[in-house]
Amino acid sequence: MTTQTAFPVLPGLGAVLMGERAALLENSTGGKVFINGQLAYVWGPGQDGLRRLAASQLVDTGAAQVNEVAAAFGINTESLRRWRKSLQGAGLVGLAPVKKGPKRPSLLTGEKAAEIQRVRAGGASLRATAEATGVSTDTVRRAMAMTVSTEAAPAATDLEGMAAGPQPQLPILPEPVPRTAERAAARSGLLECAEPVFAPAARIRHAGLFLALPALETTGLLACAKEVYGSLPDGFYGLETILIDAVLRALAGEARAEGATRFDPVELGRVLGLDRAPEVKTIRRRISQLVQDGKAQELIAALAKHHLTATGPEGEDLAAVLYVDGHVRAYQGTKKIGKIYSTRLKFPVPATEETWVTDAHGSPIFVVMAEPGASLATELRDLLPELRTAVGDDRRVLVGFDRGGWSPDLFKHMAERGFDVLTWRKGASKNVEEKLFAEVTHIDEHGQTRKWSVADTVVDLPLAATKKTGEVLNIRQLSRIVAATGGGTRQIHILTTDLTMGAGEVVYRMGSRWRQENQFRYARLRFELDSHDSYASTDDNEDRMVPEPAKKKAYQKVVAARNAHAEAAAIADANLLALKTPAEGAGEVTVTSAMHNQVMAPVWEAENALATAEKVHKSNPAKVRLGDLNPGQQVLDTETKLIHHGIRMAAYNTAVTIAREIRTNTGYKRADQEAHALMRQALNQTGDIDTTDPGYLTITLNPLPTKAKTAAIKELCAHLTSTETRYPGTQLILRYKINNHSQQPTAITSP
Repeated sequence: MTTQTAFPVLPGLGAVLMGERAALLENSTGGKVFINGQLAYVWGPGQDGLRRLAASQLVDTGAAQVNEVAAAFGINTESLRRWRKSLQGAGLVGLAPVKKGPKRPSLLTGEKAAEIQRVRAGGASLRATAEATGVSTDTVRRAMAMTVSTEAAPAATDLEGMAAGPQPQLPILPEPVPRTAERAAARSGLLECAEPVFAPAARIRHAGLFLALPALETTGLLACAKEVYGSLPDGFYGLETILIDAVLRALAGEARAEGATRFDPVELGRVLGLDRAPEVKTIRRRISQLVQDGKAQELIAALAKHHLTATGPEGEDLAAVLYVDGHVRAYQGTKKIGKIYSTRLKFPVPATEETWVTDAHGSPIFVVMAEPGASLATELRDLLPELRTAVGDDRRVLVGFDRGGWSPDLFKHMAERGFDVLTWRKGASKNVEEKLFAEVTHIDEHGQTRKWSVADTVVDLPLAATKKTGEVLNIRQLSRIVAATGGGTRQIHILTTDLTMGAGEVVYRMGSRWRQENQFRYARLRFELDSHDSYASTDDNEDRMVPEPAKKKAYQKVVAARNAHAEAAAIADANLLALKTPAEGAGEVTVTSAMHNQVMAPVWEAENALATAEKVHKSNPAKVRLGDLNPGQQVLDTETKLIHHGIRMAAYNTAVTIAREIRTNTGYKRADQEAHALMRQALNQTGDIDTTDPGYLTITLNPLPTKAKTAAIKELCAHLTSTETRYPGTQLILRYKINNHSQQPTAITSP
């Protein structure tokens, strides 16, 4: 009896199984396909036509399914369909790869490029170089961008780089590390999450996003989310991956989940340490799983506490000054949402209102969804316990807000609970005598000395709660003289319960509240602050009492009637005076009842109209049930929006941190004006990923367009490297470098 040799154990040799019958084994020497353990197809390096033939016939013969073959060969099912169609239509010739590129020989050979570089290096202009070498200016630019070989330009060789020894070669855009087994385990519910795995690669498109990771760690988003939520349900994409992906997309200009469609998932996946980044449906599903826990407000509170207690030496100043303001987010859908007046749009719109808290620098730290129809004063009163928890101790905190929070009773309530008020005075007030004004100064955080003319006085504000007893609140008032619209000057008044802060600093802190407005504007443009990440809604509370619009309209009629009565009375007084005054040279004047009644008739008519208007106004209730006034009104979902707010707050603070590092840790001369622009440019740089040094993840970015910017980012890289930040979910320490073209190794293509 003959003995049959056992089949080789293909998975142990690195082969990829395609169903139960076929297996693919590829390496640097080519590829092989086995069917039932027998060798069926073979091809060598560069024989792409034979490789496509094998993939097509595996499906045509029924040896494997379409999706199995596509996954094993690293292609999508559409590419496989086109291969099979070409094979059926034109045979093996149809599978031959078509060479892409110019149809005629290029003038820019290696010798021509070296000639152009020599002429340009001699000081010739771009146009003069083009004329001298017989090419166009575009060709000159391309030649200057080419790497100069050591034979063509030995003077450009860096002696220090030669002494340092050979540099490691990185493959150009290799295939991502296959995660097929982990994805299969995730589909079966056997994988908690996929851990980041990086492979050496050159010319990575989104390599600059690695610069954001040290700053992202300081925001506390990942740590706070893990503390609040623990983890997501088992699946391939874990909690850290979803959050990092969302922040990096926001920094790259696509903060919404739909923005994931504008990225190549494979390219963005290299930054995440995965074969592919999550796509829109996956992002929405994973966020919806967080929504089900109902802990979004806890996440925001944890982020606020982390921000105010982990900000280093400046943390005390940040916690001692907070700014609060409401923000109206307009709604453009078809659902019946209550209207709110938008100061930005200048008219009422269907919208939801949010109450935001920022630190002394204008960075967001806290946000709550305001109750429909609630005033800023009401929101401030309810927000105080949350602010005290975020601060973490009993120190007095200066809270700045605009006139929307005007309420002397609120001021007293805040002062009794350790919060100092900083706001503008609302309503008409008497001007302060000019002799009380004096010059005050303040040195800001940039070292600039600022000067104002200020009158520091104390005023009494009546309290509504004790109106009958006449109790008042003594509060400090700082007045300034500013230019008035249309010419002239007017006085504006700042109120504060802080009696120890210098007058100059009080004025400066009140003016700094505009940083919060700048944050709203920047986040709306760069981070989709007003986007509706969820259009889900619920029915509003129909038993909620809301102001009766008819009451307001009736009061407007009362005001108009009062004005008409006053005008009629003034006219009547003038007419009566004329009747009682005799003409020159005349004797006594007799005023009859008929004459008097004729003069007073308009006044009596105005009195009747005023009485009627006041009666109608008094008969209308101040508030009515929402269900009676506007049945079917809805409110938008807040949980999803709060989670996205937390992500965007972290993205905004990450960007601000990087911009601050550029200003303080680099020598870039225009950092004060261009820090944010340079930050965005650096985050979009290409570069290399190097994992050859155990325990380190080295990111080498390509130079920026100018030497000054390249030098600044090089200094930033050195500073970020010194933080020894670990990539989340790994033990790899991040190191950053700038690629020096004179030392740049020649990259090799992946097999």
